[in-house]
Amino acid sequence: MKVFKIWRYIFVMCAAILSLDSCSSDDDNDKDITKEIAMSISAETGISYDLFDNMKEHPIECMRVMTEDEPGEWQNLNFSDIKGFTYERGHEYELRVKRTILANPPQDGSNRTYELVCILADKKVEEVAEPVEKVVRKEADIEYEEQCPVEKYAIFKGGEYLVDSDGKMTYADGSPTPEFDTHAQIYLENILDVNHPLWQSGARYMATYAYVLSPISDEIRLVPSSNSGFLFKNILTESEISYVKQTMKQGETLHYYLIFANVYKRGIQKVEFTIKKK
Repeated sequence: MKVFKIWRYIFVMCAAILSLDSCSSDDDNDKDITKEIAMSISAETGISYDLFDNMKEHPIECMRVMTEDEPGEWQNLNFSDIKGFTYERGHEYELRVKRTILANPPQDGSNRTYELVCILADKKVEEVAEPVEKVVRKEADIEYEEQCPVEKYAIFKGGEYLVDSDGKMTYADGSPTPEFDTHAQIYLENILDVNHPLWQSGARYMATYAYVLSPISDEIRLVPSSNSGFLFKNILTESEISYVKQTMKQGETLHYYLIFANVYKRGIQKVEFTIKKK
């Protein structure tokens, strides 16, 4: 009987210890985890989008960072996301930062915060101009990005559109395309060879905007991209859409030119699309 009581006592004690360990583990899951790590920051900036910007119409310039525990993986980080650190374009950095992984992050925010410990290295790589709103009144005013223009994009189905007497639009081969409504797009295709260094490049060679050169107006407009292309309602003004539907003569062809631009509003490629009245 005494032996039984001893074993029962041992069993109860072991269960209590396991229970304490379990509670301790649960408590740990509710705690923030802070660790000091090394971080590299590129001189080349990237672009990100707000959580609620589903159409990706409003690109945000940001830092590109890589941490020691995720080597080879560049990630986007907002300029203000490292407390105590101020980023300068054209500089690459080696930092020591204090990273905190939040146990209970905000629903609309990241689960990680960063605080600067010290700057280990600060190297100026190149002069990168601040993005500025430049007034563009003629094509010659558009500044091109380095290594451009380059044949990176093509317009889907050759960029040729037909409009019948009722104002209905189709592709040149007769296949249907959306009308001039909120969803009608000029779709883009990436035609650059996959081995080309610019094929999957960052913000500098991405068609984020387009300058519109219209055959009807002398005004050059800058419009944002939308998903995989540009919306007709942005490319053509209301008066131009009205002209195409109602006033264009049979056999008349309008030649539009788009100069794709990156997040810095620098040109990267010029393409043409046409609208012809059947």
